[in-house]
Parts: sequence; C-alpha cells; structure tokens
Amino acid sequence: MNNQPAPVITIIVAVFNGAKTLQQCIDSVAQQSYPNKELIIDGCSTDSTVDLLKANSAKVSYWVSETDNGIYNAWNKGLSQANGDWICFLGADDFFWDECVLNNMAKSLVRFSPKIRIAYGEVMLLSADGENIHTVGQPWGEIKHLFSKQMLIPHVGAVHHVSLFKEFGGFNESYKIAGDYEFLLKELWHSDAYFFPNLIVAGMRVGGVSSDPQQSLQQVFEVRKAQRANGFTFPSIKWILSLLRVLVRVASWSVLGEPKTRKLLDIGRKIMRKPQYWTKF
Repeated sequence: MNNQPAPVITIIVAVFNGAKTLQQCIDSVAQQSYPNKELIIDGCSTDSTVDLLKANSAKVSYWVSETDNGIYNAWNKGLSQANGDWICFLGADDFFWDECVLNNMAKSLVRFSPKIRIAYGEVMLLSADGENIHTVGQPWGEIKHLFSKQMLIPHVGAVHHVSLFKEFGGFNESYKIAGDYEFLLKELWHSDAYFFPNLIVAGMRVGGVSSDPQQSLQQVFEVRKAQRANGFTFPSIKWILSLLRVLVRVASWSVLGEPKTRKLLDIGRKIMRKPQYWTKF
C-alpha cells in the first residue's frame, strides 16, 4: 500500500424494521478481511431489530434506535459518530458481496491523489428471494459526461472521503429519495470519481422506489431539483425522457394494473437485449 497508513473505512447503515435482512448486512461487514473498519447503525424500528442489534453489539461500533426524519437524517446522525477516513452507506437490505471487498478497495484508496474523493464499484441487483438479476455501475470515463443529467453511480457501491462532509456538510434532508445524487453532484460536476475495476462491492435487493411508480415520479423531480441547486438551470433531453418514461409507467400501472405493466416493461427490456428486471420482484 505504498507505505501509506491503511485508511479507516466507516460503514453507516440506516434501518427501519429491517430484522429480516439486517443480520446478513451486519455479518457481511464483520466478515471483511480488512481490519480498519467500523460499523454504525441508526434507525427507528418497531420489529425485532433492536433485539438483533443488542445480540450483535460486539460487531457494531455504535448503534442507536430513535425517531428520525428519513434516510438522510439517519445518515447524517451516523456521520456525527463516524471516525473513518472513507465513508460508505448500506441499507439494511444490502450486504458486501464477499469478505475481500474492503481490502480490495483499500489497496486503491491509499494511492489516490487528494483530487479523488469519491470511488465506486459495481452493485449486483437481487430479487427478493436472492436471485442475481444483473450488475449496475459503469466506469467513470463512460458516464462522466452524463452524470449531470442523471444518477449513474450505484450509491451502495460508493465510498466518500471524509473531507467531502467537512466541506459540504451532510446530506440535504429536504430530499427523500435523491439526496445522495444531490450530494455527489456537488463534487462531480467539476471533479472526477474513481471506478474500482472488476469489483462487485455489494448486493442490493430491488424493490422500494423501483417498484412504486409514484415514488419513481418523486425521484425524477428530486433529481431535477438537485440539478437546479447545482446550477443546471434547464432540463436535459435525458431528464425529459426519464420523466416521460415514468409518466407512461404510472399511467400503465393505473390502466393495466401492476402485473401486466411489469410483464410489458420486461418485454421491452428483452427487445432491447437487456436482462429482465420488473418481473423479478
């Protein structure tokens, strides 16, 4: 590692009633071969999550279960407890892909120039029953020119240098879905990110926003809000097309129903030679 000190990597997990999947998330952190890590968990749960956290107290550096105001508020509270040089964020449904992820990341992190403050790899999307769907995440050179137009970095697969939070503060809690994009855009509209080649960072179960067309619509508008906040006054063609796609999806959901719409969406993906997605969850 070029005789540089091994960085501390903080993993922050926001959880709400995540007892069914949180153990896998915790274990995936605890089993990392890389020793310089800490796990922080924040959330407000009414299921057995708190009991699970108590049972795993030896694997968690800090945890709290209290009322919060959404995922970005939970992440910001986690940041206030973080001691790491680099920070990454997982959901309770997510987990590191194998035990060497952090070690493989760290080999690159120690070689970065101070100009690189965001790095990311691929993320494997999974169905609810654990079936691999496909990976997301492309090299920065392929998406750099598009990042101001849409979110193309899988945030679960990203690490952020702590200096970003010292400079920009935490996440903007007025966002409910696209706060991670707004934060990354502050840095990446004028700077570069690093892509970890051939590294699947995490597994992420699909659902949530992706399965709810109304929330997808909110996400599109929050993306536009983030762009305006960072000086991109006029919407791009790509954003307009994204809005139109979501509006068609909302209308189809209403007219045809969810099952038929999912089948039609995957037929469209098959025609475009893309893997099925919508019928997997």
